[in-house]
Amino acid sequence: MIDLKREGDVFVLTMRSGENRFNRDFLSALGQALDKVEASEGPAALVTVGEGKFYSNGLDLDWLTQQELPVVGAFLDDFERLFSRMLQFPMVTVAALNGHAFAGGAMFSLSHDFRVMRSDRGFWCLPEVDLGMPLRPGMNALITARLPKPTFHEAIVTGRRYGAEDAVAASIVQDCAPEVDVLGAAISMASPHVGKSREAMAALKREMYADAIAVLEAGVAQ
Repeated sequence: MIDLKREGDVFVLTMRSGENRFNRDFLSALGQALDKVEASEGPAALVTVGEGKFYSNGLDLDWLTQQELPVVGAFLDDFERLFSRMLQFPMVTVAALNGHAFAGGAMFSLSHDFRVMRSDRGFWCLPEVDLGMPLRPGMNALITARLPKPTFHEAIVTGRRYGAEDAVAASIVQDCAPEVDVLGAAISMASPHVGKSREAMAALKREMYADAIAVLEAGVAQ
């Protein structure tokens, strides 16, 4: 489900669950991998990547619709706490978008410091307007904190599917590359920053995103 290895000083976390939709098991496995990265010592950075056509297709709606409402609420709170964790992660993080990043998957990518997107195939999209699903306060806070205002407005109001070049122009991602080079480009983006102080990195990120973190960690489940 989750594979973790190192390329030099860069941890590469590969999501291997098909469309990489978030349910309780997937979220738990991802959290355990992040625990291992944080428990490591010495210079480090983190790159996340999927396989094939998908980086992540968001929430596992089939699983969610089978759960009781309190379970759903608690899970979504934990999902948003993942975003908070990534926003203040104590090292540079880069999402290597090897394929589609939709809805919750697109949000997960935004919780990283930087993003590299596959140039020849795949879309980045927040399709909630077409799904008839409003954003939770934490999700709104994350997207507001990480996207320029015009891009945030267009992405939410239109549900636009951004290809790589348009995503670069809209400041959603920082770079794009062919499929075979996406992971390497992400590692190259992360590598120069592996020696930065983890304590300083985490503290600076907490200060930078204090408002979003507060909303993400508050949750709404009763």
